[in-house]
Amino acid sequence: MANIESGGGLLTPLQQLPTSGARAAEVFMTDEGLFLGVPQLARDVAGEPPYMNGGDSDIEAPIYRWLDGRFVEHEALPLPGGEDLEYFEIDGRRFLAAAGIRTGKGPYDLDTHAVVYERIAHAWVPLQDFPAFAAKQWVAFSFDSRHFLALAQGVVVDGMVPRHPRDSRLFEWNGERFEPFQTLDGQWGYNFAFVSFEGERYLAYADHVSGSSVLRWNGETFAPLQSFDENGGRAFRFFEANGALWMLHANLLKHTTLYRFDGAQFVATQTLGGAGGRELCLIDGKQGRYLVRVCFITGTPKAPVVETRSEIFRWRDDRFERVGQFATSGATDAATFTVDAQRYLVVSNALSAGVRFRTDSTLYRFDG
Repeated sequence: MANIESGGGLLTPLQQLPTSGARAAEVFMTDEGLFLGVPQLARDVAGEPPYMNGGDSDIEAPIYRWLDGRFVEHEALPLPGGEDLEYFEIDGRRFLAAAGIRTGKGPYDLDTHAVVYERIAHAWVPLQDFPAFAAKQWVAFSFDSRHFLALAQGVVVDGMVPRHPRDSRLFEWNGERFEPFQTLDGQWGYNFAFVSFEGERYLAYADHVSGSSVLRWNGETFAPLQSFDENGGRAFRFFEANGALWMLHANLLKHTTLYRFDGAQFVATQTLGGAGGRELCLIDGKQGRYLVRVCFITGTPKAPVVETRSEIFRWRDDRFERVGQFATSGATDAATFTVDAQRYLVVSNALSAGVRFRTDSTLYRFDG
C-alpha cells in the first residue's frame, strides 16, 4: 500500500505551500528565474459554515520563486476569486493572463475583469482588461506567426443576468493588444487545449452543461469538428504517440476518456478512473510518458465529497496503466518542470476534507 500511496513510488513530497482554495498551478521561466503562480478562489471566514462556494473571494494570487530547491514567496497579484494564471511570450515580451470567477464576500459578483499583465521593469503591469463573467481559464497558443488567447467562462445561475459577455471566446494579438476574434457556443466553459498535427490545427473546448467539443482551423476560423453530448466537461490534453494523435478528456461527473484520432473523428479507446477528475498533467519522464489525473470532488457543490486521492498512469502499448495513487485534497491542477535534470510535480489543493479553503498545495520530486 505504501508504494501505491506514493504514486507508485514515483513521488516524494518536498514542500507544503500554504495556499487557500488553490485553483491552478502555473510554472514559468523568465530571465529572472523560475516561478510558480497559484490563483486562489477564497479564504475561510470565521464562523461561516463549510461551503465550497462560500468564503471571502477578495484575495490575491501568490507568485513563488524557485530558490535552493524550494519555492519562496516572491510577489502577489490581486486576483479575486482566482481560477487561472497563464504565462506566455510574444516577440520577447512576457505576459501573464489572470482569470477570476467572482468578487466579494457574499453576495458575490460574477461579472469580473480578466486582466493581461506584461512584465516591465521587474513588475507585472496591467496591459489589457477584459470584461468577463465567471471566468475560469486562459489558454495562449500560436501558429503561422499568429497569437491567440482563449478565455473559458460562463455559468448558469437561476435569476442571474450577466452584465458582461458570458460566452467563451477567442482573442487575437494585433501587435499591441488582443482583439475579439471568435465567440463559442456554450454556457459554462472550463478549459481549452490546442494542438497542431500533420498540418492541421485543433482546439478542444470543455463545457460543464453545453457539451464539450473539438474544433478545427479552416483557414479563417475554428469550425466544429466533433461534439461530446455530456455534462461535466473539465479538461482536455493532446499528445502524439506511435504516429497518431491522442486526446484525453476529464469529465468531473463521469470518468476520464482516452481518444485516438482516426483522421476524421476522435474515437474513444479507454476509460480511466471514475467521477471527480478535474485536470490532467502529462509528464515525459526518463522511463516513459506518465499521466497525472487530478481529482477534485464528487457529489454536488452544496454537498461535496472531497476527493483525497489522485492517480498516476504510465503509457504502455497504446493505453494508460495505473501505477499508483497519492494523497491530495480537493486537487484542482498539476504542473511539471525540470531543474538540473531532476523532474518535479506541483499539485494545487483547493479544499480540506472538512470543505475548508485553507489547504496546503504540494511540491513533489518525480522519479519516473
